[in-house]
Order: sequence, then C-alpha cells, then structure tokens
Amino acid sequence: MFDCTCPAGSIDLDFRVTAEISGLCARHAGAVALRRAIREEFPGRIAVVSSFGAESAVLLALVADIDPATPILFVDTRQHFPETLAYRDELARFLGLTDVRSIGPSNAEIEANDPPGELWRFDPDACCRFRKVTPLDRALEPFAAWVTGRKRHQALTRIALPVVERVDGKTKINPLADWTAEQVDAEITRRGLPRHPLSAMGYPSIGCATCTRAVASGEDPRSGRWYGTGKVECGIHRLPETVD
Repeated sequence: MFDCTCPAGSIDLDFRVTAEISGLCARHAGAVALRRAIREEFPGRIAVVSSFGAESAVLLALVADIDPATPILFVDTRQHFPETLAYRDELARFLGLTDVRSIGPSNAEIEANDPPGELWRFDPDACCRFRKVTPLDRALEPFAAWVTGRKRHQALTRIALPVVERVDGKTKINPLADWTAEQVDAEITRRGLPRHPLSAMGYPSIGCATCTRAVASGEDPRSGRWYGTGKVECGIHRLPETVD
C-alpha cells in the first residue's frame, strides 16, 4: 500500500536510535503517507475529516501545503460550541482551504431522533450515531480514502494506532499518529497557526458543547468528553479490517 519506512540515513548503523530521531522518523512517515495519498494514490478520491478542534490546525496545514482544494469534511452536529464554528471559518481562511464541507443530520433526522436536543443526556451513543456517524458515513461514500488527525497519545483506545489502515473497505490515513501533544503545540507555534479559542480555557479536546467540559491540569485530555458517561469514542472510528 504505502512504503512508510524512513530514509536509510535516519538510523545509525549501530542501531543506537534516540527517541528524538525515532520520533522524527515516524512523523516523516506520516507526512509521506499523506502526500502520497493525496497526490498519487487517491487523487480526487480522498477527503480529510476534521473536528476543527484544539489540535486540528497542524493536520489541516499539512493538507493545505499539499493541495488546499482537498475536501475537508466537518461534521456539524448542531450542538457545537459557537467558538468551534467561528474557528472553522477562521482557520479555513487562514490556510486557504477551498473545499470545507459542513455535513450533519437533516432537520427531519433531528425531528425524528431528538427534537428537544436532550438525547445526549440519556443515550450518548444514539446521539453520536445520528448526529455524527450516519452523516459522515453518507459524506464518505464517494471517497476511496480518508484522513484523520488522531494520535496515539490521545487515549488508550488509540495507543496502537497505525499510520495507514483499512476500515470498511476504505483506506484510512492517520499521518499524525506518532505526534505528541508537545510536538503538535510546537508546530502550531512554529507556523503561527490560529488556535481554537477554547484551548486556552482548559479544553484540550473539544466536542459538542452539550457534553464537553474543561479539564484540570493533570487530568486526561479527553476526560472532559462525554463526562460522567464512561464513553471515550463517538463511533466514527471503527476497528480496522484484519489482513491474512
């Protein structure tokens, strides 16, 4: 599929690879996979899925460097923070992204599933399913591949996240899989990228306003998501296919 190995010169002959060099190697592999996917493997048949959250700017900047006309899919659940919607528009303008698509449940789906907007309180899985999973599945139908900004450091459910995987018959690229929170923050600073306004207010992971809270210093970055429910994923990221 993709050759995500590092250049031969990245590893010394005595196999004394420092953590820094190893990290650079992995990040290089992710960037190579992203460029190859957009330019060579799936031209015109790949989309990027972005929440326009606290760490989204780095992935979107890498995509803009390659092709700013790449489709960017933003799932508008109709329950986002106003700051997220404003940030989506600001970051798209800053990076020159020309095909940002806001997708989400239809008015009819909201009326049928959650007219008062309270489903998140007693069945968060059902809420995510009709507000996020179903609309995204529809939007991804024409594409052969898609890109996410997930990283291994974000949750135990992501600790073994590969750079490239095969899920539901589509290729899925996670170019930032090996990036740490510190590396993401440094890259945002280096590039002078706009930051989500809530990230400075204790929101390291930002979902819907209804079920996301700020977290205290030292808490798990995703502990503010679906707080009090035990839920850790929305459901759009399903298990990859096994290959014999």
